[in-house]
Amino acid sequence: MQLQTSLTQFAQASPIGKIGIFFAVWVGLWLPIAVPLAWALHWHPLKPITVQQKLSLVASLYLLVPGILWAAAYAETLPFAIYGLTWRVETLGALGLGLGVAVLGLGVMFWLQQRLGWIELDSANQQQLNAVWFPTLLIALGIGGIEELVFRGFLLNQLQPYPLWGAAIVSSSIFALLHLVWDGRETLPQLPGLWLMGMVLVLARVVAHGNLGLAWGLHAGWVWGIACLDSTQWLSYTDRGPAWMTGLSHKPLAGLMGLLCLLGTAIGLLFVY
Repeated sequence: MQLQTSLTQFAQASPIGKIGIFFAVWVGLWLPIAVPLAWALHWHPLKPITVQQKLSLVASLYLLVPGILWAAAYAETLPFAIYGLTWRVETLGALGLGLGVAVLGLGVMFWLQQRLGWIELDSANQQQLNAVWFPTLLIALGIGGIEELVFRGFLLNQLQPYPLWGAAIVSSSIFALLHLVWDGRETLPQLPGLWLMGMVLVLARVVAHGNLGLAWGLHAGWVWGIACLDSTQWLSYTDRGPAWMTGLSHKPLAGLMGLLCLLGTAIGLLFVY
């Protein structure tokens, strides 16, 4: 009875209220899992977080999302597909296309920087890249899929009573700001890039007529490409190029080249897809 009452209250809430309830429930369900997990991982919020610790905590957080979103759709008597994710051939095709476009864009960006002498590739790390590309792809698909369900699926849907690009700006801003939770100060220079990334992913859902497959593929492809390069150190910066071009602290989203890569993707979506 209490659960049914809560679902009814959710269905009757305003769009902003529903967003607040979603995040409150998400965090509320996660904390009882996160606290003992963080203790087991020997991590607390004041300490730097390792990749392994972060992956474990993020996995425990993101695994809760499908169930919460299913309950939200059920409360509003809507199908789960309302969030833009349907298991159809079209979705898988769009997912594959998005992966390809994302990796191609990164390849062009880094090729240009190599030609300019701003980066170098170490072929000695090719074997390490061969070992990590597939598990990294699976992780990227998981992260991209969940974040697209939340930010370009649920969040964008709830903001639809407002003008589309107003909803896109708000959802992309929330998307960018929430990245501060994990990396704090390191994320600050990347906020404009993360916001622009969110806007491009909204565009990807729009041009795909509401289907999340293309946005999911783009998101996963960018995460996959950067994570592979970071984990294998296959790419190194020569520091001959200005940091505002290559990215502050060697983070592509904190540099003009990364922003141009995103803008190029957006133009391609508008004129080709």
